[in-house]
Amino acid sequence: MKRKIAAINGSGQGVCIEGDLPEIGPGEVLVRVHASLISPGTELGRVGLMRENPDFNKEPRVFGYANAGVVERVGAGVEQFKPGQGVACMGGGYALHADWVHVPQNMCVAIPSGLSFDEAASVHLAATGLHAVRRTKPVYGENGVVVGLGLVGQFASQFAQLSGCHVQGVDRFALRQDIAREIGIESVVDAKEQDPIEQAEVFTEGYGMDFGIVAFGGEATEAFEKIYQSLKKAPDTHRMGRIILVGGARITHGFGAALGNVDVRSSARTGPGYHDEAYERGQPYPKVFVEWPTQRNLAECLRAMTAGKLQVKPLYTHEFALDDIAAAVDLLVETPTEALGVLLKP
Repeated sequence: MKRKIAAINGSGQGVCIEGDLPEIGPGEVLVRVHASLISPGTELGRVGLMRENPDFNKEPRVFGYANAGVVERVGAGVEQFKPGQGVACMGGGYALHADWVHVPQNMCVAIPSGLSFDEAASVHLAATGLHAVRRTKPVYGENGVVVGLGLVGQFASQFAQLSGCHVQGVDRFALRQDIAREIGIESVVDAKEQDPIEQAEVFTEGYGMDFGIVAFGGEATEAFEKIYQSLKKAPDTHRMGRIILVGGARITHGFGAALGNVDVRSSARTGPGYHDEAYERGQPYPKVFVEWPTQRNLAECLRAMTAGKLQVKPLYTHEFALDDIAAAVDLLVETPTEALGVLLKP
């Protein structure tokens, strides 16, 4: 039996290829996919460069790390899932854009009753946003700024507000700003037309931001500096607060005294466990030491969606059949201002 898988070829084009149906190993589940979600930043970040410098000798590279579907079979040692159960799946190399995938059991989470496959397919990116907010150590009533209102930034903004914080979102794209307003982000700044530092002063009534999140990959020094200048300032002129760098964000900055009393923290993916093969296939961490491993973060995201607290549908702008992956990739690469969440359906 064969399966369809989305891939990027050597010239940076989306293609749908055929491969063998995977054999599931111990601790894995075989899932028939109903929906998958493209992450335009992480998954397609290099496609533009590939198109400028095509190399037609490269083999197609399969991609995808967020989907949802129904369990078809379970491997040895899997007790938490059974055939016919709806699950949301995550993980690079696992939750591919495909019609069938095999995924380690702890990279899956049961979909609660009443939640759609479309919404559940966002769980990897939602958990990335949740983990970033956990890293800020939010306190009710604090002020925070999220720079970058892609999918992770939209989720992080919502989770920060659900934690009782006042959130200002910053982005250059009008579509993302409009979506952030639609889902209720308290303040939204157009980075092209407005000074985020001045807007932070107004938003916090002169107090300053308590924390900031850089919610995009790549060069982020300018965003980091603007967050730094937006943080609260002590009488000795030192800035105070926390700055969280998500995923592949890169900065150049003086540390030590040059940074004042600011904590700079990284936020790695969805939380502890991802890329630990033993954990992924079912070996738990001691709960007393690791309270929020990846699978628990996934479950909390779906719980918030089911309760209507975490909004997902407004983040989706387009839907394509898996066979039309070329058009989906073209949309996100060539016209990023016109799309955000793009779903694929087998």
